[in-house]
Amino acid sequence: MRTINLGLSGIQVPTIAVGCMRINNIGKNEAETFVKGALDLGANFFDHADVYGGGTCESIFADAISMTPAVRENIFIQSKCGIKPGIAFDFSKEHILASVNASLKRLKTDYLDVLLLHRPDALVEPEEVAAAFDTLQQQGKVRNFGVSNQNPGQIQLLRKFVRQPLVANQLQLSITNAAMITEGLHVNMTDNAAVNRDGGILNFCRLNDITIQPWSPFQHGFFKGVFLGNKEFPKLNAKIDEVAAKYSVSNTAIAMAWLLRHPAKFQPVTGTMNLSRLSDCVKAAAITLSREEWYAIYLAAGNILP
Repeated sequence: MRTINLGLSGIQVPTIAVGCMRINNIGKNEAETFVKGALDLGANFFDHADVYGGGTCESIFADAISMTPAVRENIFIQSKCGIKPGIAFDFSKEHILASVNASLKRLKTDYLDVLLLHRPDALVEPEEVAAAFDTLQQQGKVRNFGVSNQNPGQIQLLRKFVRQPLVANQLQLSITNAAMITEGLHVNMTDNAAVNRDGGILNFCRLNDITIQPWSPFQHGFFKGVFLGNKEFPKLNAKIDEVAAKYSVSNTAIAMAWLLRHPAKFQPVTGTMNLSRLSDCVKAAAITLSREEWYAIYLAAGNILP
């Protein structure tokens, strides 16, 4: 699979990340088949979080991949921490360290390749985050650090104290959830599409070599469902199907290729536990949509050009 630089980490990673949030929804044998199939596809970057399945997703993954030192050397593991479901967000040093230690135990590994802070914490004390990151790096438990769903000001605040490069920012982005792209096209306009909702996070990440990891790349709204094959998006699906026929691939591959065409070099995070669909996502890495095709799909989603 095609690879990209992960921020300023100095490591090359697959341009498609395998999200493991739903691995607890399939059986043991299915999980083993899925993980092995992902590896066969060259998709060896796995995204986790301590809250996925209440921690069970990390344990299921470790068992499914038969975690050993030899296996560990050939995969990338990313996890996230900072959410206490329904209670609070917690970026305290104590919580970060405890969360990472618990994830490592569940994943049966000594280290994470990447740790992301999972959503912003309104009570964040960046000095504590910096202390936690330093401890984890010195102990060899985390090699790279990043954030999730954070805007430029929040990242800059962390960077004032955190010594390590923040290599990734995981953000919701898809053809139908493309506000960060749209506001850049409607500069100096008075329409709703011109509203800057995230502080210009797209250009900020590009300027600072932070890899954007789009999550829910096939969802519309906030987990309202996929737009592919959805009767609410007839024009979009017709255009995607038209382009898919040209390249002899599925609609899934074209929807993913639309994200990969962007020069920011996104690393989309899949959510499927269907190996065939993951294979379609991987095929997207070999497709480069033309500028005209990219814009045609963008417009078919209901977006307009000023």
